[in-house]
Amino acid sequence: MSDLKLRPEISFAETFLCSAFAACFAELCTIPLDTAKVRLQLQKKIASGDGVSVSKYRGLMGTVVTIAREEGLWALWNGVIAGLHRQCIYGGLRIGLYDPVKTLLVGSDFVGDIPLYQKIFAALLTGAIAIVVANPTDLVKVRLQAEGKLPSGVPRRYYGALDAYCTIVRQEGLGALWTGLGPNIARNAIVNAAELASYDQVKETILKIPGFTDNIFTHLLAGLGAGLFAVCIGSPIDVVKSRMMGDSAYKNTVDCFIKTLKYEGFLAFYKGFLPNFSRLGSWNVIMFLTLEQAKKVFIREVYFD
Repeated sequence: MSDLKLRPEISFAETFLCSAFAACFAELCTIPLDTAKVRLQLQKKIASGDGVSVSKYRGLMGTVVTIAREEGLWALWNGVIAGLHRQCIYGGLRIGLYDPVKTLLVGSDFVGDIPLYQKIFAALLTGAIAIVVANPTDLVKVRLQAEGKLPSGVPRRYYGALDAYCTIVRQEGLGALWTGLGPNIARNAIVNAAELASYDQVKETILKIPGFTDNIFTHLLAGLGAGLFAVCIGSPIDVVKSRMMGDSAYKNTVDCFIKTLKYEGFLAFYKGFLPNFSRLGSWNVIMFLTLEQAKKVFIREVYFD
């Protein structure tokens, strides 16, 4: 027994459960910021009476205040049910599969720090796999968030998440639930790599610094780093994805990209950057803090040679 070492172990089902719970909790806390981000990304400049183009939403807090004032406070939580559906499936799969895929890539006998490129590749794979399954929930979430206050007498397109699923299938066909899948796979694979691989790497680097331990402060720093990487890398794809899902005027991903670039310029791909970082930064901190604590409930030490 003296030659045996201890290592932590947790099953895939337990990791999936912890991941889904952590992702749903983070979503519930940050969805008002996500709603503001989607509105900023989808808005187009409107010509005023004197011919000057103006924007309805201005900045994170301005967008939040405008939505709350015009549509009511609860409008900031539009799409929360679909958002929780999405995080249960997408969050559980992308995070739950990450460690098993890393182990598969390097081999179960691998000892030492896993190379960064292997972490990135593992996260790209799990992000892509997870969003293929969860795309319908993402579509419904964006559609519900995109609906603003309608004029008097104009009926709403959807009356909740379940009605949105049924209406989309009835009016547009089953395949419509996977609208925007191309940019969504690209966006979520890349953002997942930026989040999980950077969190993994930043945490690993911090723990090598004398005085730092695997505690809440380390998780906080790593979570903020993961959020920053994710926003910087994923914003352009995120804008295209939101527009593809929220506006049927675009023929395909390339058409959306070209029209946005042509008519609004390159900076349009970073619309909502600050609310996106506020949202993803806080989302990652809350999610990783919750995940690390939740895993402690299930993790156990086992002996190995």
